[in-house]
Amino acid sequence: TTTLPEQGTQQYADAAVKITELVFADAARRDALIKCKAQTADDSCVDDFIRRIGLKLFRRPLTEEDVQRWVAIVADTADGDIHRGLQTALYGMLQSPRFLYRVELGEPDPTDNHVPQRRRYDAYDMAQRLSFLFWNTTPDDTLLAAAEQGELLDADSLRRETLRLLDSPRARPAIQGFFDQYLNLGALAKLERDTKRYPSFTTTLAAAMRTEAQLIADDLVFRRDEDIRQLYSTRRTFVNSELAEFYGLPAPGASEVAFVPVDMPESGPRAGLLSLGAFLTMNAHPTSTSPTLRGKYILERVLCRLVPPPPGNVDTNLDKEMGGMPRTVRERLEEHRKNPACSGCHSMMDPPGLLFESFDPIGAYRPVEDGLPVQTQSEVAGQPFNDGRELGQKLRQDAEVGACLVRQLYRHANGRLDQAGDERPLQKLEQHFEKSGYRFRELLIALVQSEGFRTAAPVEVTP
Repeated sequence: TTTLPEQGTQQYADAAVKITELVFADAARRDALIKCKAQTADDSCVDDFIRRIGLKLFRRPLTEEDVQRWVAIVADTADGDIHRGLQTALYGMLQSPRFLYRVELGEPDPTDNHVPQRRRYDAYDMAQRLSFLFWNTTPDDTLLAAAEQGELLDADSLRRETLRLLDSPRARPAIQGFFDQYLNLGALAKLERDTKRYPSFTTTLAAAMRTEAQLIADDLVFRRDEDIRQLYSTRRTFVNSELAEFYGLPAPGASEVAFVPVDMPESGPRAGLLSLGAFLTMNAHPTSTSPTLRGKYILERVLCRLVPPPPGNVDTNLDKEMGGMPRTVRERLEEHRKNPACSGCHSMMDPPGLLFESFDPIGAYRPVEDGLPVQTQSEVAGQPFNDGRELGQKLRQDAEVGACLVRQLYRHANGRLDQAGDERPLQKLEQHFEKSGYRFRELLIALVQSEGFRTAAPVEVTP
């Protein structure tokens, strides 16, 4: 259970004040919102305003009881100025839990005969779920009209509306937002590096790395509509002028704010997301690489494998020298894995991460580490790889990558971790995703039509 702190409540109230004052202080804005001439609270104009604004803010029609309660608030607070009463009602609506929170309780599912009955989301629930998934905002008039007609409860209408929402430019930021969370790109905003040691690393470079990863996903989903697993093998990327200089790539047309498509050299060390700045930088320490962090990321984020937490008393300090001689990170980790308390997890995490040792803590290519040659060869699950590019090609063909992406999207769409009862819809989605050639748009369409997105567990009533 979570609670809203007093400061948060006050911030919502302050925001409601600013919004209502901004609207009602300007006659043109006010009239555009009200859409009719109101004289008293008894006017049909007030009733129309409450119903229309209530539908937009609460994402479903108000009951007659609700309408009368809000009309009464208009009457009680107008004090001779009907606009004052309407402003007060709007102020209250903007602080209502029904506006601030998504309430999706569903209704008894007529197609299910189990006891207790499974619940399906009703048409207005589905309008809300679709809109927040694809546009990250409240439903538009078309979605609300479809809900009013009792649509959005069958596969055909869900597919139609999903395609409409996806074809809108408003879908791209929301889908990019999913990949931002899935790939944990927010970590780039918190990175710190020693500017004397790494003068090319800046906050703007980190931000460009984040945008680059989002645009690669956007390209595969919206421009090319191809196998999304190409995230891990594609040589096509998007750079601005700072990132192009960092990679050593020609990028005509790029500027500080303009990103342009470029292809990484076929013979170069980079191909796919795991060879680019975002992954390499956010999975490293401030002054050294971390095959452990990089391998853990691949296992958890890309393959959805569980990596146990380290023991509470584990010593993570790895001496850089032994007998007065420098040691590479690989050599230090090999020594670390001799500890029985560490070997179990590190034998899983380190091997895939070692494939990327040719990239330093800010993702720059390096053939040597402290004067010692870098070795990238490693063995993952019994299969030898020469470097991260080879692993990316393997991931590009791995069904486990697709299954993990299905699970991550399912969690994102439902706002919760999957549970035992979710295995059946997840398996069906995985099968559909595979048959579609791992096209992400087709996965989105199948997701909204699945029982896992359209139904909810029975409501538990606390005595």
